[in-house]
Amino acid sequence: MLKPDSLQKGDKIAIVSTARKITKKEIDEAITILKKWDLTPVIGSTIGIENNQFAGSDEDRRTDFQKMLDDKEIKAIWCARGGYGTVRIIDRLDFAAFIRKPKWIVGYSDITVLHSHIHSLNISTIHAAMPIDIYKSTEMSRKTLRNALYGVSSTHTIKSNSNNKPGNCTGRLVGGNLSILYSLCGSVSSIKTKGKILCIEDLDEYLYHIDRMLQNLKRNGYFDELSGLLVGGMTKMHDNNVPFGKNVEEIILDAVKEYDFPVVFDFPLGHIDDNWALVLGAQVSLNISNEFVTLEYV
Repeated sequence: MLKPDSLQKGDKIAIVSTARKITKKEIDEAITILKKWDLTPVIGSTIGIENNQFAGSDEDRRTDFQKMLDDKEIKAIWCARGGYGTVRIIDRLDFAAFIRKPKWIVGYSDITVLHSHIHSLNISTIHAAMPIDIYKSTEMSRKTLRNALYGVSSTHTIKSNSNNKPGNCTGRLVGGNLSILYSLCGSVSSIKTKGKILCIEDLDEYLYHIDRMLQNLKRNGYFDELSGLLVGGMTKMHDNNVPFGKNVEEIILDAVKEYDFPVVFDFPLGHIDDNWALVLGAQVSLNISNEFVTLEYV
């Protein structure tokens, strides 16, 4: 797995939107933070333009992202926000120059399209808070993102959830937003999970649909030879008038009950303020006891 170069003081980091529209004002805090980190923000042409809910047309968003991919002076691309739209441009992006000289691609939610596609290119990316919500992120969210960009290794320790399935495992981190992973099944961007640790999170979904998506991942072999499962925020879940009968944790445990890999709940990632940066594609060890969970980069 190729790892982009760590950033150095003064390096340029681009802010673009591959999905929903966003204003310059909405990224002001992110610009301030990058400057405090001694990095040089470069604002893409998709910031401040709109086409219905998108940050410009598909061609606008493709062109802006492609420009930053190909610009040798840009050392990282920080996607401004999620929403929807990245899948509309992924097949028209040319990753040739990026493969020759990888740079960090940063974001979460809809940016899972990029994480998954780039993982198939054997290159690491960073799952982390974005400019749209960095203003309300916890100090740990910001610290772990800075560390990831600057190549400072982090060890993450949290208290164990009583529903965790204890155990120890190693593997490369993969995954992201469950809805996006589900939508990519059967495409060239779908990830291979054999021997890996899968991270999932989601927002604003119905419980029955969480079950539907997990069953689909299961039928696509995502769990067959998985090393471990890391569940982040399952935020603002809904139920029907006729209850589904299980909560999110019960749904997940039921979907993977015949497998023996360990499972972690409530890991700080996803649509939550405490969204810690994770280097997807990195080899990690995961230790789950009844008291604590520790994730350490190998």
